[in-house]
Amino acid sequence: MDKKTYVAETARLLDAARNTARKLEINFDIVELLPQLGPRAADALVRVGRHGQEAQYAVEVKQTVHPATLGPILLQLGQLGRQALLVTEYITPPMAATLRDKGFAFIDAAGNAYLKQPNLLVWVTGRKPVEKRIDPKTGRGFQPMGLQVVFALLCHPEWINRPYRELAEKAKVAHGTVGWVMPDLQRQGFLAEIKGKRGTRRLYQQPEMLAQWVDAYARLLRPKTLLARYYVETIEGWKDWPLHEYGAQWGGEPAGALLTDYLRPGELTIYADKMPVLLAAKYKFLKEPRPGHTNIVEIRKPFWNFPVHPDHTNVVPPILVYADLLATGDGRCIETAKMVHEQYIDRPLKQA
Repeated sequence: MDKKTYVAETARLLDAARNTARKLEINFDIVELLPQLGPRAADALVRVGRHGQEAQYAVEVKQTVHPATLGPILLQLGQLGRQALLVTEYITPPMAATLRDKGFAFIDAAGNAYLKQPNLLVWVTGRKPVEKRIDPKTGRGFQPMGLQVVFALLCHPEWINRPYRELAEKAKVAHGTVGWVMPDLQRQGFLAEIKGKRGTRRLYQQPEMLAQWVDAYARLLRPKTLLARYYVETIEGWKDWPLHEYGAQWGGEPAGALLTDYLRPGELTIYADKMPVLLAAKYKFLKEPRPGHTNIVEIRKPFWNFPVHPDHTNVVPPILVYADLLATGDGRCIETAKMVHEQYIDRPLKQA
């Protein structure tokens, strides 16, 4: 989504939140737009309450909230560094319960809300949106094929001036795909170049670019990577599985465990171009669960064509580990994602 569209949608949803608050007899006043709070900017700073008993919230505005993107949103709310308020189009009852249990306030355009202050408790859920809105086009760079190009550039920003054909090979896309992703990234402010001069392209706002990629990946690309889900007797001893013999790599929870030595995987994710048949036979992969045979192994298809971290050759790129962990929505996985981000994404970016 370009900046103009983003600002317009943010303003529309803030107005909708104000309207919901008014119906609930709650004051909702915008104090500041785009305030810088700690390491990142919020979309707004607002004052919410009634009868003079008001509290300030840092606002995160999202057009839509899906189960697959709830993990990244919880992380973003936690990064605001003070009371956080999610403003969006519609929150389903299950997601409303999750936000409440995590202690995050929300107001949506449909009339649902959760606010907890010393002298105020609002809990409204189950109200349906009047009409289903179609999300504004986020740009071709953040559609499934474009996401593969953006992923390659996020992993290797130094490739930004490489020939389109070479980038296409590394992103596993057609040459023409790179040709329409680059102008779109420029339109959205993530890329700039000196017109007519070769080798002058530069990436900008990489943290924002990553956040937009993570959100779009969870909704649009990740579902397409799943080849199959299987069930095994146990996942104990998974570190000894010889994935390298099958050209496969760990992703998701096991990859997070290997990178941080923090997480104990609840299920296994393997990225492989095709089903590792001998591995499946050795560990008795079943298509349906049976008593005592209920541990999950999922096989996903890689969408990149380049080496990964030199110290962890059996693990997918850290940015993908980060995104897959957030997509689970699980609290311990989100904590692990923060560690992966700090050690393998944020720190190298600051050192560049």
